Amino acid sequence: MATVLLVIHLMISAALVGVVLLQKSEGGALGIGGSGGGGGGFLTGRGTANLLTRTTAALAAAFFLTSIALTLLARHSGSAGSVFDTARPAGAPAAGPATPGESAPAGRGGILDKLQPPSGPAVPQNQ
Repeated sequence: MATVLLVIHLMISAALVGVVLLQKSEGGALGIGGSGGGGGGFLTGRGTANLLTRTTAALAAAFFLTSIALTLLARHSGSAGSVFDTARPAGAPAAGPATPGESAPAGRGGILDKLQPPSGPAVPQNQ
């Protein structure tokens, strides 16, 4: 379900980018969809702008809906927690203190609690 929704979301994203690029810019120099030179054309300049504006609005609404749906799917189908909260493999050694005389840091045991402050200056200083 999530894969199908993700593919639809990506297709809507690509279509939205394409429709936005087809629109005539305010300056008139960057747009590809010109104002239509002929008088009896299928789409006049005003009709093209109106169609592209409505298409952009519809694609933007579909983009937001698929984004929300993907978020809700990921929230309810995924396991809660973080990759840092996973258990160690059975053969991995326990993280101990950096030196034998030093005690282990207090805390939950997360990744930041395992970092040790430097014992001395890292860069030599001039006297």
